Amino acid sequence: MKKVTVFKLFTRDQDEALRFYTEKLGFVLAEDARLGDYRWLVIRAPDNEEVSINLELATTPEERALVGRQGGRKPVFGITTDDCLRDYRELSARGVRFESEPRVQPYGTGVTLEDLYGNKIYLQQEPS
Repeated sequence: MKKVTVFKLFTRDQDEALRFYTEKLGFVLAEDARLGDYRWLVIRAPDNEEVSINLELATTPEERALVGRQGGRKPVFGITTDDCLRDYRELSARGVRFESEPRVQPYGTGVTLEDLYGNKIYLQQEPS
């Protein structure tokens, strides 16, 4: 194995998930393709072309049960920033929900936010 390139997040509605991740969190659309009835919808962080997130429409009862719970009570993934406090303020102004204010820890400054379904995402700035 060499690297992780894509992982999946189940959604109730791909268009609303796309709007949240692009308009609120600042991700960019990487791919949006129709394969028959299937829609391959992929986003990525603006400065990272190596890892993408497939916003997958949940279609089965098992998949729908995972929407918003893919990480359980823990973050399903993390985002690195060069200024956690700045991003916290900007994202808060856009209506993104956070569990608290950013906290300084030995491993960096970070805070947990929630996506539109309640999946937790960790925003972290490396220590200086």
